[in-house]
Amino acid sequence: MNYLEEYKKWCESPEFDEETKKELLEIKENKEEIEDRFYKELEFGTAGLRGVIGAGTNRMNKYTVGKATQGLANYILEQGTQNKGVAISYDSRKMSKEFSLQTALILCANGIKAYLFENLRPVPELSFTVRNLGCTAGVMITASHNPPKYNGYKVYWDDGAQIVEPRDKDIINCVRAVEKYSDIKEISKEEAIEKGLLKIIGTEIDDKYLSVLKNAILNPEIMREQGKKLKVVYTPLHGTGNTIAERLLKELGLENVYVVPEQSEPDGNFPTVDYPNPEDKRAFKLALELAHKVDADVVLATDPDADRLGIFAKDKKTGEYKEYTGNMSALLIAEYRISQMKEKGILPKNGMLISTIVSSNLAKAIAKYYNLECIEVLTGFKNIGKVMKKAEENHDKTYVFGYEESYGCLIGDYARDKDGIAAVMALCEAACYYQAQGKTLWDAMIDIYEKYGYYKEAQVSIVREGVQGAEEIKNMMTKMRNTDITKIGNYQVLTFKDVEKDIVKNLKTGEITKTNLPKSNVLYYELENDAWCCIRPSGTEPKIKLYMGIKAENEDISNQKIEELKNAMLKIVEEGAL
Repeated sequence: MNYLEEYKKWCESPEFDEETKKELLEIKENKEEIEDRFYKELEFGTAGLRGVIGAGTNRMNKYTVGKATQGLANYILEQGTQNKGVAISYDSRKMSKEFSLQTALILCANGIKAYLFENLRPVPELSFTVRNLGCTAGVMITASHNPPKYNGYKVYWDDGAQIVEPRDKDIINCVRAVEKYSDIKEISKEEAIEKGLLKIIGTEIDDKYLSVLKNAILNPEIMREQGKKLKVVYTPLHGTGNTIAERLLKELGLENVYVVPEQSEPDGNFPTVDYPNPEDKRAFKLALELAHKVDADVVLATDPDADRLGIFAKDKKTGEYKEYTGNMSALLIAEYRISQMKEKGILPKNGMLISTIVSSNLAKAIAKYYNLECIEVLTGFKNIGKVMKKAEENHDKTYVFGYEESYGCLIGDYARDKDGIAAVMALCEAACYYQAQGKTLWDAMIDIYEKYGYYKEAQVSIVREGVQGAEEIKNMMTKMRNTDITKIGNYQVLTFKDVEKDIVKNLKTGEITKTNLPKSNVLYYELENDAWCCIRPSGTEPKIKLYMGIKAENEDISNQKIEELKNAMLKIVEEGAL
């Protein structure tokens, strides 16, 4: 069935309600819009199901959510794990509450117990809850940091991590097998509760989650002492973060926590920001204004589902608030926690630090210094969770820290997804520790660079929307894959990795080996002098992503080198696409 036939079916079939049909009939003259809504079905990518809210197979709506949930239910029933139940949470986005209840009721209609949060909660708490309640799976309704028109559907398995291969493919096959929307089972909320299938959960889980986080603090006395002086500005960017973040910090002894008032309440329209993403400096506008007003030491922002954290820290020498990348903030936390664990004699001998192939090489330097194994995985925190699960099953390695450059890390093994709430806590603890030494967080960052070298990274995206855009992205990857690139900017290419083809080519010797990574559409260039570049299409957005990193002797040179490398890589990719 082509997209026009599918569109006609949605406009005419009794499977769809009148509101959906009305929305679709309003675009009957817009062939391009119809094609974009119906040329494909939403698919699970690195972050599950995600798309623009609206009617159509390529949209987030009650039908696509229903089909995904019925498919998930069928899979759970096949596994025979329905009695363990499924935990469900949601963020502040439009339709999140409705989609979460719908998900719970469809599961209940299939005889599967559902634990639904009474109100919105962060992603990391959902991951923790799956493990804590012994659920077979979890669902988080969120589109993370995407613009307001998006929503999404993340599926977790019993270890608390997002689904990985082959389970992800098995689940999507079950979703595709749901041919008719009328096959989606239904039950009322009242009947689900009466049958004991729907259980509403809330503060009792908050208490357990926060207790685990507080127990992860390494220097509680210093935090209580310095917490009387440290000034912190925090914004949840209209999302889930402040359901628990402010409470956590105050219970740990921080007396000067300023939550940005205009952004403290959940709001799926995100009225004060164009893009609720802590990776974007513009999202910090109100937080930085408040920081200047109260003379804050640290400025923190979490995205709507509170798995990512952005940070600015005050440099008291200049009075300037310094922006941290995801690599910088995560590795500042890593250096602080690992150094303190070593000092206290609690750093495991078989410890591992896990990062992704597009994250900073500084992670390798830190791991080497503390005699930890540094394990690199593909992008997506679910791949970090996969390594954690294997280590847990084999009892051969101990998780110490994991992160990815996209502003997310996890400080302990209580969950299996990045945790912006724990990162807020850990950075505030580090700030208290360094403050006791007369240092700022920015001083601590410079100390790290002086110790290991000035590592600098950049990421840039080339956006191509719609059907034509998807084809352009495909062509870009094909051109890059089939072109022998021996030099990027001022750097010679040492090795070339094609993860999809599972090959690593040594450009000096011509030797070809395997990547030992799962098949994925990723190209990686190892360059001389500890520099590198990587390119991959996004799994959830219409863009191709370019990553790169360098190492230099000082900050000025590092800034210059990373800019040169970024421009060189952009030129190669864009010219190659012509």
